[in-house]
Amino acid sequence: MLNDYYKQFKSGTDIRGVAVEGVEGQTINLTDEVLQRMADGFVLWLAQKTGKKPCELKISVGRDSRISGPHIMKLCTERFRAAGAQVICCGLASTPSMFMTTVDLGCDGALQITASHHPFNRNGLKFFTRGGGLEGSDIESILTFAQDDMHPEAADGGSVTEYDYMSEYAAGLCDKIKKEVCADDYDHPLKGFKIVVDAGNGAGGFYADKVLAVLGADTAGSRYLEPDGMFPNHVPNPEDAAAMASVCEAVREAGADLGVIFDTDVDRGGAVDSKGNEINRNRLVAVAAAIALEGNEGGTIVTDSITSSGLKDYIENTMGGRHYRYRRGYKNVIDKALELNAQGINCPLAIETSGHAAMRENYFLDDGAYLCTKIIIKAAQLRKQGKELDELTAALKEPKESREIRFKITEKDFRACGERIIAELTAYAEAQDGWQVADDNREGIRVSFDKDNGDGWFLLRLSVHDPIMPLNIESDSEGGVDIIYDKLYSFLKTASGIELPKK
Repeated sequence: MLNDYYKQFKSGTDIRGVAVEGVEGQTINLTDEVLQRMADGFVLWLAQKTGKKPCELKISVGRDSRISGPHIMKLCTERFRAAGAQVICCGLASTPSMFMTTVDLGCDGALQITASHHPFNRNGLKFFTRGGGLEGSDIESILTFAQDDMHPEAADGGSVTEYDYMSEYAAGLCDKIKKEVCADDYDHPLKGFKIVVDAGNGAGGFYADKVLAVLGADTAGSRYLEPDGMFPNHVPNPEDAAAMASVCEAVREAGADLGVIFDTDVDRGGAVDSKGNEINRNRLVAVAAAIALEGNEGGTIVTDSITSSGLKDYIENTMGGRHYRYRRGYKNVIDKALELNAQGINCPLAIETSGHAAMRENYFLDDGAYLCTKIIIKAAQLRKQGKELDELTAALKEPKESREIRFKITEKDFRACGERIIAELTAYAEAQDGWQVADDNREGIRVSFDKDNGDGWFLLRLSVHDPIMPLNIESDSEGGVDIIYDKLYSFLKTASGIELPKK
């Protein structure tokens, strides 16, 4: 059982904490001692997982551009070496590439030092085996080893090898584009394309120089390719409005055919077409689904719970697939897709509206660079047919209005409180005229309304990790969001345990 101190580091299937000073009220908890204990905990866990001795392990280590990354990498690398492991030090790298070292380099395990899109002062540890990312229970085991001050025995023979795996990873993406586009100029399939990249000063700058430019694309006008762990220009996050505005502006200024954007560690991506349409959130899911369903007719697409009604209609009625809404959390949708495939259900894609997209053809690895590569391939294939990328999702119906409100849970046992409120709301909704409770929802409660009652839907759920209840509302009519919220507010004002914003 984790104590409160070590419990604070568990963030779903990752470890995260404060690594440097600089944000008021946030003191460093990822101290050198704590990090060393965590590194040793991973060695112990990996030895148990593989049935090998620590001195027989091969472990890769990479990092994103955060200012604390080099120091944490040095600490962890040294702990792995001290246990006798063979360590492959990959330096600045994307999170998906570190998983791929377990495939291409035969590593038993991999560590990526990252905190995704979180502020500069935070950092974390993300682990992989050949089977994919770790589960929450695995993280608890690693933290328990750290908490209990358990360490592998020191052993001679450990080694550290510097290795530029990112160049190999990029070359693999290049080969994929060449093969799938199959242009007359085979080695330069993107010649004539102008594509800009916004890396947000994270680890994604390689995509412009080592992938796009190599294949003949004009990348002039790309932004923030240089790694800078202070993230001086915008938050590297495709969900962030300022970040998307940045790449949209870059596309317009360069007159580009396409723009792509990554989060800090490149496990998420987004795009912008030549007309300035954001390929993000529901539209990103639609594009990815259309691509994934090629050759998988009737296949099932697993998404998170907040996808729109228009997206469901697009996947099922336009593309002929099946839509399986599941819980928020990229690992949740990936695990559900794996489960469905194991049951014999053809499921080629698991994707979250945040930009985490995992394709079966790519080990169900959520890889922003791979996703953008697939989008670029499709754009090149469509150009051969005299078509543009935006035609792919012309039938997608998008809401006129959308809103997200996050209610703070005030009770200490926030999970029990949230579950009680959802149960009470379900009973309330089922008794209301015109409230249509979704029968295909697997997180929280989703209710739809006809044109006379808001022309849309709401989803109230419990946050994956925090004492928060997010509410998402969409409507196909102007003013519909307010109508739906007013109906829901009649219930919410009677619920105990949540803090409501002033109307």
